[in-house]
This record gives sequence, structure tokens and C-alpha cells, in this order.
Amino acid sequence: MIKNPIQLRVEKLPQWQQRLFMVCLCERMYPNFVFYCQQQKNEEDANSYKKILDLVWETLLVEDVKINFDLQLEKLEAIIPTVTDNSPYMVYPAIDACQALGEVLHSYLSGEMAEHTAKVSSISATTIAEFEMTKTNVNLSQDAQQTLPSVIDEFDLQWEILRLLRDENNEMIALIKGLKDEIRASRVSNIGVFLSD
Repeated sequence: MIKNPIQLRVEKLPQWQQRLFMVCLCERMYPNFVFYCQQQKNEEDANSYKKILDLVWETLLVEDVKINFDLQLEKLEAIIPTVTDNSPYMVYPAIDACQALGEVLHSYLSGEMAEHTAKVSSISATTIAEFEMTKTNVNLSQDAQQTLPSVIDEFDLQWEILRLLRDENNEMIALIKGLKDEIRASRVSNIGVFLSD
């Protein structure tokens, strides 16, 4: 897993901001899962992922909302793809998207934040590095992976989210809604998959 220099700074954020950071990255990985589901002609799993993602956004926007996270984790585990000999490449980014969302759910169940936030950050960057290595058919060391332009772009984007979170002038609900709307409106995943209607 690629370690991100940002992780130590994210750890110092309040819990709700760490969750917001994680769900933003999951939202960016969501098109990868949808694309895989479309390849498999399986819209149902894509809808299940979206419902869980929506519930996480809801916990950030609605105070004291009651959600059974054990149940959500069960639902998520039921849709994690399995790799077979004939699996298309997109099975890997789809699994990564599920793992990242799983980390968010575990953060609610365990109350531990820093470890899960760091993992989601790493998963997103690793998805990108593996995608690049598959495209070029070149295996790179972890240090070399971190110098890939697309991985650097990912870390820049994560820094940008962190800067928004640390900006004291941002009102909480406006910040959450703004990030959610912006990422959803872009409809592009961390590896450039575009979510069509």
C-alpha cells in the first residue's frame, strides 16, 4: 500500500472531518464499482453500494441519525466481487472501492479513526498505481509508484480536501454538501472512469 504524506495531518482532524475525507475518496471510487457492475450486467450491486454511501453522507449531514452499521457491513460484504480466471481488469478497482467503503463502516463500529482514514487514502492511491502499471505492463517499486504523475495528482487532490477541511471559515453543513455535490457532479473516478447516466 502506498503511504501518503498527508496521513499524519489527517489524523489530527476531528472525527467528522476524517469521515468526510474518507467518504469523499469513496465517492470518487464509486464509478469504478459501477463500471464493473455494468460489465457484469449487475445494476443491483451498484445500487447497494450507492445506498450505503448515501447513508454515510447522511450520518454527516443529519445529527443523531440511527443506522445499523453491522447490517450495512453485511450488505457491503455481500457485493464484494470475487476474482476468477475470466474476471475483467475492473474487478480490482471495484474490490478496492468496496474495501475503502468497508474501512468507513469499520470506523463507525470501532470508533477508531486514524487507521481507517490512512487506509482509505492508501487504497485510492494504490488503485491508481496498479492501474498505471497494468496499462504500461511495468512493475514499479513502491517508491517509484509514488512518483507516477497520476498518483501525485491523487495526493494533490487529497491535500486539497484536507485544506478545505482545515479552513475555519467553512461552515460544516455547507462544506459537506459542497464536497458531495462537487465530486458527484464531476462523475469521474480516481482512475478516470466516467459515470454515464
